[in-house]
Amino acid sequence: MALGNFELAAAKNISFGKVDFHAHAILPSYVEGLKKLKIDALAEEGFPLPQWTAEAHLKFMADAGIDFTILSMPTPHIFNGKDKAKISIEVARQINEDLSALCKKFPNKFGFVAVLPMPDVEGSISEIKYSAEKLGALGVKVASNSDGVYLGDEILNPIFAELHNRKSLVIMHPSPARELPREKVITGKVMALFEYPADTTRAVLNLLANGTLEKFSAIKFVVPHCGSFLPYMKQRAGAMFQMLASMKMMDAVDISAGLRKLFFDLAGDPMPEQMDILLKITDAEHLIYGSDYPYVPAAILLKKKSLLDAELAKRNLLEKIYVSNSTKILS
Repeated sequence: MALGNFELAAAKNISFGKVDFHAHAILPSYVEGLKKLKIDALAEEGFPLPQWTAEAHLKFMADAGIDFTILSMPTPHIFNGKDKAKISIEVARQINEDLSALCKKFPNKFGFVAVLPMPDVEGSISEIKYSAEKLGALGVKVASNSDGVYLGDEILNPIFAELHNRKSLVIMHPSPARELPREKVITGKVMALFEYPADTTRAVLNLLANGTLEKFSAIKFVVPHCGSFLPYMKQRAGAMFQMLASMKMMDAVDISAGLRKLFFDLAGDPMPEQMDILLKITDAEHLIYGSDYPYVPAAILLKKKSLLDAELAKRNLLEKIYVSNSTKILS
């Protein structure tokens, strides 16, 4: 099996320094793929696709003191119905080929996680194998829901079994729910405001409720955006899961144990409150950095990172979150 950049680094005991786990490359093959699939990013997300170049990204990394970035495909997810599954499979392959070529051009700066044509099971398993063994992918990116099929759905179990067998890194990213109140309500206009964290939370609760994290315990899951709404939902969902289990409506679930299996990136607004809220359900050993470049302009990201770094320095957590935890996930 071909090794990705970070796997090679681990084998040689080389450190890539400070790592960004949440950043996107807006490649021409992605833009063209959306056109082929008849997916309108602005209509679906309420936000235009940002401009991206490798050179601009590298400048941001230099300014931010980031040594290595793991690139993933942005949203919208590249699936638009079973009738277009073949196109989704082809688009995923082209994007992964292009991401791999980019990372080979900048091997000490960029790695990538592969996009999968989920919920197509056969196509996704094929892409896991190809991207890991031929392209040097560090793992995969999965949407919270793919054409309405949520993480945790047993239909996806063969995909997660393959990822479990490979002890794969799996980076989650939100995707809007199929049906939303779009008219005259702000949360239905711009997905990043509410629907992104809502759908991430929905997906993680589904993973927990269906025992997916236990069944496929070797997977290293990363939850985006400071845990989304999970810090609030832990207590509420824990109580509800207990009640539903007592009524034989679901199997018993230890929600605290499930959450402890997860890693959380700090993309979004961790300061001044969100990181402390997140630490109610996890510990500092499970936090990693995420910028969300280029969806947030570089100048704003630099200000946010400055505030975060000042607080991490006070807590003596800079090395842990930027380097030690990253190495643990990627080794």
